[in-house]
This record gives sequence, structure tokens and C-alpha cells, in this order.
Amino acid sequence: MTQVDFYILPSALPSARLDFACKLAEKAWRLGHQVHVLCSNADQCEDMDTRLWAFKGESFVPHTQGDDLTLAPVTLGLSEPESANGELLINLTLAVPAFVGRFNRVAEIVISDPTVRDQARENFRFYREQGYPLQDHRLTRL
Repeated sequence: MTQVDFYILPSALPSARLDFACKLAEKAWRLGHQVHVLCSNADQCEDMDTRLWAFKGESFVPHTQGDDLTLAPVTLGLSEPESANGELLINLTLAVPAFVGRFNRVAEIVISDPTVRDQARENFRFYREQGYPLQDHRLTRL
């Protein structure tokens, strides 16, 4: 069954979610995992694309925009991936995607913004009611 990890960040900045998503994507890629980053909208997808090129001066995360998981180790998209099951879904939307079961793991990134935090609580309840194994990671610094 899909493992769901909630990463609670000590920041209210939306950019903190994107920066942390880059760190997760890089770590998973380096471990050889297939990653799909589900973005809320096209602007966020473009922002993630830019960040993955330059978030660390000494590294590059091979990625592409699109929902075909076979195109690159990390994909950025706005909907359910077209092909193959992935190992990690990084959910940057506020809703629980209907296709979470296609992934081994799901990462929910939570900031202290009230809208994001309240929706994350709803998502946590949903996942718990559906029987998904849950883990929360309370980060004290970024």
C-alpha cells in the first residue's frame, strides 16, 4: 500500500514548499527512483522547472514537463501520469489526487499558511480513513 509522508515546514512562504519539493525530488532521483511532481497550475509547473535547474549550484536534476513517466527520472505535470507507475508522487496541489495508489510513496508538503495547513489536515484524515500508512516529519529548519 502507498506510504504517505507529511513534511511540515517551519515557514509560511509558498516558495518553501517548492524548494523542499526540489530537495525531495533530487534525493529520490539520486536513489534511483522515478518521481512525479503534481503541480497546482502551469505557473507553478514553470516555477518548479526553473528551480530544478538551479536550486543547487553543483547539481542538476534531470526532469521534464509532462505526464509521461518514461521521459525522465523526474516529471512535472498537472494531472495523472499517462504511463507506468511511479515510486514517488510529490503532491503540490491542495487536494488528494485520485491516483495516489499508483505510487509507492506520496509526499505532502505543508507550510504554516492557514489554507495549506487546514487542507493538509483534511488530507491526513482522508488518508487515515482509507487505511494508508502515514508518517509526519516536523522539520525545524529548512
